[in-house]
Amino acid sequence: MGLDYRSEVLPESRYEEWLKFVARSPEGSIYALPQYLAALCRAAGGRSTVLAVRHGDELAGGVALYEDDSRFGPWVAPRPLLYYNGILLRRYETRYPSEQTSRHLKTVEALEAALARQRYARLTLASRSSLTDARAFLAAGWSVVPRYTYLVKIGDLGALWNRVEQNLRRLVKRCERESMSFHDDGDFDSFFRLHTAIMERRNSQQYLSEAAFRGFFQELRAASLCRLFEARMPDGNVIASQLVLLGPKPVCHLGAAATDEEFQRSGVSAFLRWKSFEALSALGYAGVDLTDAALNPVTHFKGQLGGDLEMTLVLDAPRSLGYRIGSRLRPLFQRVR
Repeated sequence: MGLDYRSEVLPESRYEEWLKFVARSPEGSIYALPQYLAALCRAAGGRSTVLAVRHGDELAGGVALYEDDSRFGPWVAPRPLLYYNGILLRRYETRYPSEQTSRHLKTVEALEAALARQRYARLTLASRSSLTDARAFLAAGWSVVPRYTYLVKIGDLGALWNRVEQNLRRLVKRCERESMSFHDDGDFDSFFRLHTAIMERRNSQQYLSEAAFRGFFQELRAASLCRLFEARMPDGNVIASQLVLLGPKPVCHLGAAATDEEFQRSGVSAFLRWKSFEALSALGYAGVDLTDAALNPVTHFKGQLGGDLEMTLVLDAPRSLGYRIGSRLRPLFQRVR
């Protein structure tokens, strides 16, 4: 590892430099913005930091971390509203591909060493699809597994419409004929009502409590970092809602979506997704990351929207001894309780 690659925790006074780096890096997204992580920390109770690597005076790479505590020590991992938390790398104008690869390897080696010094009980990084070289992590004993998402390209809506499955196109047109309407009102009360209902149907916990989620949404909206779209019946009743996280272009990210169970077969989910694609394209975005493509009925629906299936990497550092023991004993404690 070259001595000219050095790691540092960025102070808040250098965040402007980091923001420019995030906007340039293909791995950049809203999830790497300090302002977004600060809002999530206020809502969920964690803390954030930016760990960067410099090559000379320039940022060569880094990672924005959301940290939380457990009985086994501090941990870092993806969570609801934080689908990606992986590393970002600088791209270089070089004559030979090997030169860029060499610089990336040195950057990642410096970053991995800096992360190891943090001594997290658990450290899991989920990167965007543009990060494909995980050899330095594998050499350091990390495990690497694939994860999938759908990316919908919305720069050419005409081309996208032809890629959407015929049945979904039919449902979108039917909703239009039945006078369903698309809105960008940011109706949080309706969104949270639908979100709570769908979490209960899935036997899952809400992403955040109502008060915390409301504050999180209001903070993001004031900073122009999100849009909350809804589909309404002719009487004004909200029957579907979708939170989209914005951040640096060209790609925005689906944060959460929910549909009234009574209207699941109406086609309103397809209608809301398509209308949101139109609105986001008008804002200048070229793609929408639909967030996760695990095998289930929701993913089947996502696959019909004309997007491309992308493989991403999840990098998992060796867990601490306490964390490994506690993870094995936890099911026993739960059965005893």
